[in-house]
Amino acid sequence: MGLNIVVTTPVDYPGIPYYGEETYRELDARLEKKVCRGEDELLEAARDADAVITGGEPYSRRVIEGLEMCRVISNIGIGYDGVDVEAATERGICVANVPDYCLEEMADHTMGLLLACARKLVRLDKAVKAGKWDTQAKVTIRSEVMQPTFRLRGQTLGLIGLGRIPRSVVPRAKAFALNVIAYDPYIPAEVAEGVGVEMVEMDRLLRESDYISLHAALTAENRGMMNAEVFARMKPTAYFINTARGGLVDEEALYDALSRGVIAGAGLDVMEPEPPSLDNPLLHLDNVIVTAHSANYSQESAVELRRRPEEEVFRVLRGEWPYGFVNPQVKDNFVSRWGKTG
Repeated sequence: MGLNIVVTTPVDYPGIPYYGEETYRELDARLEKKVCRGEDELLEAARDADAVITGGEPYSRRVIEGLEMCRVISNIGIGYDGVDVEAATERGICVANVPDYCLEEMADHTMGLLLACARKLVRLDKAVKAGKWDTQAKVTIRSEVMQPTFRLRGQTLGLIGLGRIPRSVVPRAKAFALNVIAYDPYIPAEVAEGVGVEMVEMDRLLRESDYISLHAALTAENRGMMNAEVFARMKPTAYFINTARGGLVDEEALYDALSRGVIAGAGLDVMEPEPPSLDNPLLHLDNVIVTAHSANYSQESAVELRRRPEEEVFRVLRGEWPYGFVNPQVKDNFVSRWGKTG
């Protein structure tokens, strides 16, 4: 009957094909695309799948325990917070992601948001289109839009998290003569030293940073970690950048901090939920830039988004271990269940 690979994500980019028929013939496999938005739909679509490709759908313990044939859950992109990794490990199912997906795009976008905040680009654009332009007789943009604006050289960027993406941000920030510090309790000091970043405690990062960029994976423990108490410890002239996950931020606390001048502004690529309601008050603040979870996109990364999760599926179905192995501790359970060796 052959192998069944099921794609359950609604993510799709027209014009970028999945792998050709030859690859599927080699494995005697077929590909099915089924848009699933909840646990019941996932169970219906993937119960008999030998492999699934997901883009953040809720692969909870309930769903995973109902997957009768699945050997690998391959996640599109870096974040895999929709997958219960512990449940998958217990069931002998490999979980894979693409850990180096869109690094360049994410780093570029982070710096783009930082620069847009620092130079007030969006506010300037809106002011000009509203008929404002400084002349000798009338100075409005500098007084109404650009106060205060500081030179970038010598300011400090604080990175919360020092994984692959923020490490790609570092050389870009240093090109603008920014001082870079980071907080990450999971990264060895030698990794930070290797990219020329000083590791500091969270309190110092909050106190000293002129720009704080968030790069943490979302977990149950750190949900809402950017809260009122954290924003209160930042400089009133500081900007907050988030290209990670919206769930890391207490949005009510962020709105309060921005509207009361506790911090100067924010550049947000992610929110929760997505898309946000048009009633979300953050969307109506002049000191907030929102970019619709687009930091990962380029023509090149779109191809990676489609093909690399599929490559991980092929590796596992051929009896190999995935490159982006999220749960290598699954190996014994995998071999016990499927009789395969990596």
